[in-house]
Amino acid sequence: MPRILVVDNGGQWTHREWRVLRYLGVDADIVSRDTPWEKLQDADGVVLSGGAPQGVTLETMGQCPTYLEKLDRPIFGICAGAQVMGLHYGGALSPAKAPEFGKATIRLVEPTGGRILAGLPETSIAWESHNDEVSRLPPRFKLLAVSDNCGMQAMEHESLPRFAVQFHPEVEHTQHGQRVFENFIALCRR
Repeated sequence: MPRILVVDNGGQWTHREWRVLRYLGVDADIVSRDTPWEKLQDADGVVLSGGAPQGVTLETMGQCPTYLEKLDRPIFGICAGAQVMGLHYGGALSPAKAPEFGKATIRLVEPTGGRILAGLPETSIAWESHNDEVSRLPPRFKLLAVSDNCGMQAMEHESLPRFAVQFHPEVEHTQHGQRVFENFIALCRR
């Protein structure tokens, strides 16, 4: 059974992410975003949770940029976690053209869904809670999904084990959210 750590970035659904992982049979724990990176080295994977409603910068996200730099295991960014991943690897953030709160339809732009969205249908419903978004993909990241109001709903690195979604797969209203977590768990077992 893999061990996956959920980094608490102050979001409202951090405990829900932990619970979904536990439900799926993962040895999961929640850690503070100020935990030294060395204490995450024995994990098989790391989830960078969503954050409190504040502007995401490399300075406001605790040790998340260090985790992305130092850890060689799979890292999955959700909402603010996706945004810090985008910034860290050279992308850009900007206010969404229409902030999304609640239901949105996401559409795959990568037919296979990549590694993190593998097995998802071409369109599905996802739950959103964000003001900002990754407006320019970082180099070597592939765009996987979009919605009408968000140009980056999912992305992954071409070769590094880095995956991110703007939507919240841990919320029951997100169709196929459990499948997204199952895909991440499978990536942590390799």
